[in-house]
Amino acid sequence: MATAEQIKSLIRSHYSEDKERFFTIALQVAAHEAKQGHIALAHDIRAIVDKVRKKDRPKVIPFPQNLHGLVFTEEAETPQSAIVLTFSVNRRIDRVIHEYRQQNKLKSHGLSHRRKLLLIGPPGTGKTMTARVLARELRLPLHTIQVDRLVTKFMGETSAKLRQIFDLVQQEHGIYLFDEFDAIGSERSMYNDVGEMRRVLNAFLQFIEQDTSDSLIVAATNEPKLLDHALFRRFDDVLYYEAPQAENRKRLIENVLGTFLGARFSWKKVLSESKGLSYAEIDQACRDAIKNAILNDKNKVNALQLIEAVKERRGAYQGR
Repeated sequence: MATAEQIKSLIRSHYSEDKERFFTIALQVAAHEAKQGHIALAHDIRAIVDKVRKKDRPKVIPFPQNLHGLVFTEEAETPQSAIVLTFSVNRRIDRVIHEYRQQNKLKSHGLSHRRKLLLIGPPGTGKTMTARVLARELRLPLHTIQVDRLVTKFMGETSAKLRQIFDLVQQEHGIYLFDEFDAIGSERSMYNDVGEMRRVLNAFLQFIEQDTSDSLIVAATNEPKLLDHALFRRFDDVLYYEAPQAENRKRLIENVLGTFLGARFSWKKVLSESKGLSYAEIDQACRDAIKNAILNDKNKVNALQLIEAVKERRGAYQGR
């Protein structure tokens, strides 16, 4: 049977509405049962999880044909408890959520809720996940604009598509994520800029300034130095992300490993080896260690195993 800790973790994840953590622990229970020789039960648990996951797959909402491939829509299921960020960023996310839920109270006093956000930080630090958390907490669809496909070589076409997207912002209530935003938000005076891109940026500035919808517009970038200074004042809030410090790295590892976290874990060595890695890199290293443990018929991950996975992940990203 499942261990007491697994049962408690299942209950906690259920009441916190953290579906992915619930599925992860359920699969851990299946692995545990298979190890005990209960193959049929393990198969049934996995089948149930697979069936529910298929049912919960993101639903794509069709958009006009001329925007096909530019906007991807999903029903996000990432709870706020799944993201590990600094206190300052968490507090600002809480404020966005609270203002949205109390927007009628603000409007009665002639004020509007925060809904234009600029997220700045290195890759893998939680910017895209923040958009998913907002979508899930506010029960709104998440529309991700493929900025690299938005920019075309034909004069006037990019601005026209941008106008159509802002028409959707007005018509389709939701969260609109412009990822890799620096592709259209580059400094207008850059020496290698062309007239068309200046027109695109000017169009974006105009559209975001005029937008009065209740949708949330989220722009994310890894390259803040490339952004035009005029952009910053068009956003209600600017959130800065960074690689996790020791305390947040520990919280993340505890969250991902869950019941696989070994006893007498050597945190000092793990935290030292994981320094400088992003949330995404550490998350993947933890999952690599869990998979390795499962394949070797183990139900715990010790510090040395995680350190090995961290080193592999660091080498993969740094090309060593």
